Amino acid sequence: MRASFRRIGLAALAAFLVSVPAGALASTPVSPMKPAIEMKTKNLGTVIATPSRLGIYYWDVEKKARGKIRCTGSCAVQWPPVYVRGKVSKHIAGVMATFGTVKRGGKLQLTVNGLPAYTYHGDKAGVVKCDNVDGWHAVRAR
Repeated sequence: MRASFRRIGLAALAAFLVSVPAGALASTPVSPMKPAIEMKTKNLGTVIATPSRLGIYYWDVEKKARGKIRCTGSCAVQWPPVYVRGKVSKHIAGVMATFGTVKRGGKLQLTVNGLPAYTYHGDKAGVVKCDNVDGWHAVRAR
């Protein structure tokens, strides 16, 4: 009986995720005043992260497409875009990267070093799990 409840619960979760529009589960918009910080990690050294200490990633597919957005649908659920509420400064004190924005479905997505910025849905604050996984890379501070 427990197994059938578990299957029903998993089926309901799967139906919910399929019905949610891409980006609806995306990260909360960050402040345009300071959309990113530098964060030291044990395994990667210093990376660029959101103010809530989630590592920021870029995807090789978009790098090859010269920064054009290719992560949509279920990709954007697994890799939530980092949205901002307004124009960002190109340079942020204390953060070694270049910032900007790209339009994405009526919102502004943060770019770091010219590439759209994402977090990974399985990361926790201060932990970057998916560097160099399936073409995704943590943005290193330069």
